Amino acid sequence: MQLDIIFGIVALVMSVVIHEVSHGYMANWLGDPTARMEGRLTLNPLKHLDPMGSVFLPIILVLTHSPILFGWAKPVPYNPYNLRRGGLWAEALVAGAGPASNLLLAFAFAIFLRVGIASGIIYDTTLALGFTIVFINVMLALFNLIPIPPLDGSKILSAILPHSLAQGWEQIRARLEYNPLFGFGIVILFIMLLGGGLGSFVQSISHALVGV
Repeated sequence: MQLDIIFGIVALVMSVVIHEVSHGYMANWLGDPTARMEGRLTLNPLKHLDPMGSVFLPIILVLTHSPILFGWAKPVPYNPYNLRRGGLWAEALVAGAGPASNLLLAFAFAIFLRVGIASGIIYDTTLALGFTIVFINVMLALFNLIPIPPLDGSKILSAILPHSLAQGWEQIRARLEYNPLFGFGIVILFIMLLGGGLGSFVQSISHALVGV
C-alpha cells in the first residue's frame, strides 16, 4: 500500500477520533461526565475505533479512488439529562463540537501550509500530505452536518427549528436513531448520489483555504 494511502487512512482515523473526543469534552464541560468516566476522553485510537467506519470503509474508499473520503468512530456516550449548562442548546453544542473540531484542524493546517508556502519551506510532498488533512477534515465537518440521524446535523437542526417544528422533528429523529442502520442507509445513498459533486465542492473549499 502506497505511503500516501496509508497516510490518508491514518489522518482520517485521527480526525474522527478528535471529532468524537470533542463531543465528550463538550458534554463533560456542560455537566455530563459519562465519556470521562468510561475512559473515552483520550486520543488513543484503540478506545474509539469502529471496525467498519474507522477501518474497512476508509480502505475501500481509498482503494476504489472514491472522490470522497469519510468514516466514523464509535460514538462517545453522553447522557443529555446530565447536561446542566447550555439550556435548550446543550445537545446542539455537544453535537456541534465534533464538526467544529474538524473545521479547526482544517484551518490550522491550512494556515500552516500558507505560511510554509510563503516562506518557501513547504515542498510538494509536505503540501500534498497537509492538503490531505485539510480535505479530510472539511469533508468530515460537512458530512456530519448533514441533518440526518444519527449525524450531528440532526441534533443541531433540532435546536434551530421553531418549537412547533422541532417537536415533530424530534419524533422522526428518535425513530431513526433507534434504527441507526436505516439512518446511515439514507446518508450513504445521499453520498452515493452526490459523491462526485460533494468531492469537488470539498476540493474547492480546501484549495481556497490552502491558497493553491
